[in-house]
Amino acid sequence: MTIKNIIIATGLVLSVAAAAFAEEPSKASAGSNAVSAATAPSAGAPAVAASAAQTQAPAAAPAPAKKRELKADKTITLTMFAVIIGITLGVVVWAARHTKTAADFYAAGGGITGTQNGWAIAGDYMSAASFLGISGLISLYGYDGFMYSVGWLVAYITVLLIVAEPCRNAGKYTLGDILSFRTEPKPVRAVAAISTVAVSTFYLTAQMVGAGKLMALLVGVPYKTAIVGVGILMVGYVVFGGMTATTWVQIIKAGLLMSGAFLLSVLVLAKAGFNPIGFFNDIVNSPDVQDHVSKLVLKDGITLTGTEAGQRFLEPGLFMKAPLDQISLGMALVFGTAGMPHILMRFFTVPTAQAARKSVIVAMWLIGLFYVLTTLLGFGAAIHVTPQGITQVDPGGNMATLLLAQQLGADIAPIVGDLFLAFLCSVAFATILAVVSGLVLAASAAIAHDIYVNVIKDGHADQHEQVMAARITSLVVGAVGIVIGLMAEKANVAHLVALAFAVASSGNLPVVILSLFWKKFNTAGVISGLVVGTVASIGLVMVSPNMTYPKVVAAGAQKVITALEKKQAALPMGAQLDEKDAKALAKAKVDYVKNKDGTSIMGLDKPILTLKNPGIISIPLGFLAAIFGALAFPSRRSEEMFDEIYVRQNTGIGMAKAIDH
Repeated sequence: MTIKNIIIATGLVLSVAAAAFAEEPSKASAGSNAVSAATAPSAGAPAVAASAAQTQAPAAAPAPAKKRELKADKTITLTMFAVIIGITLGVVVWAARHTKTAADFYAAGGGITGTQNGWAIAGDYMSAASFLGISGLISLYGYDGFMYSVGWLVAYITVLLIVAEPCRNAGKYTLGDILSFRTEPKPVRAVAAISTVAVSTFYLTAQMVGAGKLMALLVGVPYKTAIVGVGILMVGYVVFGGMTATTWVQIIKAGLLMSGAFLLSVLVLAKAGFNPIGFFNDIVNSPDVQDHVSKLVLKDGITLTGTEAGQRFLEPGLFMKAPLDQISLGMALVFGTAGMPHILMRFFTVPTAQAARKSVIVAMWLIGLFYVLTTLLGFGAAIHVTPQGITQVDPGGNMATLLLAQQLGADIAPIVGDLFLAFLCSVAFATILAVVSGLVLAASAAIAHDIYVNVIKDGHADQHEQVMAARITSLVVGAVGIVIGLMAEKANVAHLVALAFAVASSGNLPVVILSLFWKKFNTAGVISGLVVGTVASIGLVMVSPNMTYPKVVAAGAQKVITALEKKQAALPMGAQLDEKDAKALAKAKVDYVKNKDGTSIMGLDKPILTLKNPGIISIPLGFLAAIFGALAFPSRRSEEMFDEIYVRQNTGIGMAKAIDH
């Protein structure tokens, strides 16, 4: 029956693909929401003063280039999509035969090796925002884009040193298992499940919208068709294959992603003669980079030209201008990763604590190498595609890597450019599929295992009932994800990634650490920490610059109107603005009228909090609330059980044995 259902799901996917060919390509927005909005620029103070680089004669102004376009060959790209989907659905068929118990569904029976789990964690973490967004930031802002990626890598040191081994030994399937070991299980599991579903929903929505925008922009597949297609696939992976299928999809996707990034990096280095010094000299001496940087620093009242401007591209301060915002973002990334439910679940899939540690080390090496490659890709795009060419296609820079692949491949032969672009588009699509599958699994586990089995059924459910509950819940979560993705088509989802990491770092991580390492921690502490950390982080993000403030938009439009009207007044009698300025003026007038009387979703005219990520405030609040809650309502039972969880987290005694597959 299971195989039959998989075949039916496969037919649905193929019918969606066929429908995509039949429909007219939609006119996709080239905005920065093309992928997960983790790359949204942060607000900041004036840039730091430029360093004293050697000043040479200003480079000649770059010649105006024709407007760039990025459109993948539909036939080649969808064929590659079909191949990757076929391979992954084959994995689902194989995994479905081995998914019989709750342990199989949630944790792959604990039979995943450390190396395999490391690749899966890397696959889980290298999302479309990482692959496309980080390289895009580097292509537009240089050094600062690279520093943004460092936070994601350093985050795994926290995971390795604090949570990987203890969570694997003390937990079973979910965050609720860890937190409820020496507390009152029902209220703790209920609150933990709410937090898990919130984090997963925020991150899932951003990924779903990213998938729809990416497909619409590159292949012309309508947004709604793309969302439904992604939704059917992710539901199929999780409902039929559980953690085993999700793990292997992530491994396959990580391998494809690393292969594509490595090959493109080799082509970039080949252009520089495999000379790193020559590569960075090319950046400094690029007229296009110099012109781009000159315009960026001019906004802060700084005048730079020539190689001074090119050198500035390799120095901090073009993007991350507010030190406090950088610290807050870094805290959220470093602590939020360790509190992400779909990352924590990965440590329940390995047979030993040693394998859990090994999986984190493997993941760190892979992610580190990946970010080195994305750095080469970002700087390579700045040289060969140019910042001006990148922003013509997407102001957020998210298409930089794909433009670079198309151009370097076309330098070999036009068909190579199309093939390379199609391959990377397919990998980006597979990336989103793998990530959303992990998120759906985490959310469904929280609802089915924590709420249904342990709260409603009080732990009295046989294996068949548990697996059925998990599959039905996964189906429902996936369907809700599709609906939210369809509703969010025109929404700004930039704040959702900030929300996910803020809740994970402020609510989840404090209670996990204190549950494992503080003897006096108890039920009141868990509930206080989760509720205060979650509410504080969500509330602060809702009044931060992440939200849309219409009056701020109107003020910006008014500045454009004033500047262009002044320019028009200075023209000779009867002369008109050129086409570009005329369009900008017309758009600014429309934006002003549309936004001048509006307020944010919270009814605000402007942000109350200037930080884009509230981690520096909400993380301490989460810890303090958890500590005060535990001290205000002490529990002797929780203290007496600490020795048991301490021994268990360090030895693994009581942990279920791995199941051979």
